[in-house]
Amino acid sequence: MAGAGGGHRAASRPRPGVGESAPVRRLLIAATLLVLGCVLVLPLVSVFAEALRGGLGAYLASFRDPEALAAIRLTLLVAAIAVPVNVFFGLSASWAIAKFSFPGKRLLITLIDLPYAVSPVVSGLVYIMIYGANGVCGPWLAAHDLQVIFAVPGIVLATIFVTFPFVARELIPLMEAQGTEEEQAAMTLGASGWQTFRRVTLPNVRWALLYGVILCNARAMGEFGAVSVVSGHIRGKTATMPLQVEILYNEYNYVAAFAVASLLAMLALVTLVAKAVVERRAGAAAAAVETALQPHEAS
Repeated sequence: MAGAGGGHRAASRPRPGVGESAPVRRLLIAATLLVLGCVLVLPLVSVFAEALRGGLGAYLASFRDPEALAAIRLTLLVAAIAVPVNVFFGLSASWAIAKFSFPGKRLLITLIDLPYAVSPVVSGLVYIMIYGANGVCGPWLAAHDLQVIFAVPGIVLATIFVTFPFVARELIPLMEAQGTEEEQAAMTLGASGWQTFRRVTLPNVRWALLYGVILCNARAMGEFGAVSVVSGHIRGKTATMPLQVEILYNEYNYVAAFAVASLLAMLALVTLVAKAVVERRAGAAAAAVETALQPHEAS
């Protein structure tokens, strides 16, 4: 009983930081809310306020403009290509890194992190040096009547480069933490490599995969730097939504610029909601698994 009482007393001790005085807590909360309001809430509200300054009719008319519609279509097209490519790469790279040992493993991890360290503008310039008219592959592309830079392929390549770490970086830590025991057990029971991946590995990482897809898609649709370099800003052809906002703003067409910007902001809000839902589902799934693995009290 004494041991139980001692344990109870130990458990009831206040945790560090819990005993802070009320003024300190209020000050920290107020500082946090002030920063969030100035950095996040106020700019977001300003975008929608400026977009609706000319009225709802002018706001909706901004999306009937052929150039705005072309920018929206191009943005969705680029995301529809870049995200599946990154999902395939992320799954392949994370499976190889977490489940196998091979020469150059650390180098592969470093290369995956490279887009985090390289400026998007620099990556765009690199693509111009390779695929531009005066680049390494420029003469060959011109001879075969192919165009990468200042065209959709260049935008897709630049977007893939800046977004490909997102899926892999969500999956690698989780796969490494899970180990290889379940895969080895499945293969011992006669499952092939593909069956093991589809029925064991993939279900175990589905929430992390979905989380990575959401982040990757958000970055693909909002990318500006690399796309700005390789696109050429050709209105109605190579201008994505972020570039269209810049073009309209530079022309002092503020209502249309903020209208397109508000669409990007709404996509960001949808991404945040989806991210929160995935995190909640993943947490509930992890808690259910942990509960199922706990030994029965009777034993």
